[in-house]
Amino acid sequence: MNTGDLNVIYLIGNAGLVVRLVMVILLFFSIMSWTIIFLKLRYIWRAARESDYFAEIFWESRDFTVALNESEDLSGSPLARIFRIGYDELAKVTSSVKRAGGGKESMDGRFTGTENIRRSLRRAIAGETTRMTQMVPFLATTGNTAPFIGLFGTVWGIMNSFHNIGIEGSASLAAVAPGISEALIATAAGLAVAIPAVIGYNYFVQKINDIESEMQSFSADFLNIVEYEMLRTRENPEWRSEETKAE
Repeated sequence: MNTGDLNVIYLIGNAGLVVRLVMVILLFFSIMSWTIIFLKLRYIWRAARESDYFAEIFWESRDFTVALNESEDLSGSPLARIFRIGYDELAKVTSSVKRAGGGKESMDGRFTGTENIRRSLRRAIAGETTRMTQMVPFLATTGNTAPFIGLFGTVWGIMNSFHNIGIEGSASLAAVAPGISEALIATAAGLAVAIPAVIGYNYFVQKINDIESEMQSFSADFLNIVEYEMLRTRENPEWRSEETKAE
């Protein structure tokens, strides 16, 4: 074997059956990891960009109708989806209060309705978080297991090399080195698969936590606005008469 022959393809081709099987498994993990990384990068970047845009529109307009119209075009924004869910629940509460006629029961129902809005927002945040974390744990699994899979291939390859040495009765460096180098390629491959998976996992976990914190903050602000408007309506002495006239 000359120096020109010492390349990855040559080493894999001349490795034992178990080592080649390990390399196939690592190839599968690598393809899956890189696919997840590219898909999640696209998803997270779009979610962050559209959520920032929606938050800007929401706070500049301070108009739920304007925000609702804008949210329809932001299908990749978790904030926009959470707002639509909260807005739909708010519409149900408002409709229920109007049907109640504006009495004490209707006001109690309105304040009870804020709990329904809170629960809806909480469920929406949980759903968005689940959506964002889909497939990400596979990266952690790859980062944790790929080095050990590669190490298994290396250990097996070295065991096979020493077994052949015992059969041939030669322990020279020229006889030992090729088999060991072919076995060590499995460990190198395991590390090559694990490193980008770990980096991707840590990056996505950080970004998902950031977006989740933003969703929690937006949910709290949305509820504060709703509760403030309800409280102001309740304290307005003209509210009941106006609503009665509207009925």
